[in-house]
Amino acid sequence: MHLELVSLVVIDYDAAIDFFVGKLHFELVEDSPATTNDGRPKRWVVVRPPGGGTSILLAGADGAEQRSVVGRQHAGRVGFFLRVDDFDAEYDRLQSAGINFVTPPRDEPYGRLAVFEDVAGNRWELLGART
Repeated sequence: MHLELVSLVVIDYDAAIDFFVGKLHFELVEDSPATTNDGRPKRWVVVRPPGGGTSILLAGADGAEQRSVVGRQHAGRVGFFLRVDDFDAEYDRLQSAGINFVTPPRDEPYGRLAVFEDVAGNRWELLGART
């Protein structure tokens, strides 16, 4: 058993793809036309970190309720943890790519980390080995 997909509600598919693929260097696994349960058009967009097993379904917000959670899907808490081999190099690369870090790097018992926001404002933890 493994966790195949997690869903991340987004406003704009293309902006989300640009962020995850263009800035984070995730792989675009799939971008296919699909339909909602009631037959309206949507897209099936899946991205995955390089070498990762679990993918993210970029789910287009459908209606006011779903739009209201974009950027707040974890109520302001860190909801995603991105482990990297070389924390300092990746931190520098992401800063150069314009990623908004909301905390500076620091060491915790479980590793070196810095918190950043994705294209919608959801918080992620960049996580590496403790120095």
